[in-house]
Amino acid sequence: MANKRDLKKDINYVLGDIIEAVYVWEYANPEKDTKKSEAVIDEAIATFDELIEKVNDRKVENKKAHFKSINQELEDKGRALIEKINKL
Repeated sequence: MANKRDLKKDINYVLGDIIEAVYVWEYANPEKDTKKSEAVIDEAIATFDELIEKVNDRKVENKKAHFKSINQELEDKGRALIEKINKL
């Protein structure tokens, strides 16, 4: 991870793309109930808030390891959200 700014951009792009994928699914399936898809969007927003809060934490001793763990968490949670979209 190069720096904090790049990590914030990655978080924004990944979760933004997931939310966009949900909107595309809703548009392509207007006859289906959107409660589950809205739950995925809410979870993506909560994940965004949580990860940005961790990135902005200034009380971290080892920043490199901290950012690496945040990047891994983003990858794991992003995959979980994509799996939920696929199950819609």
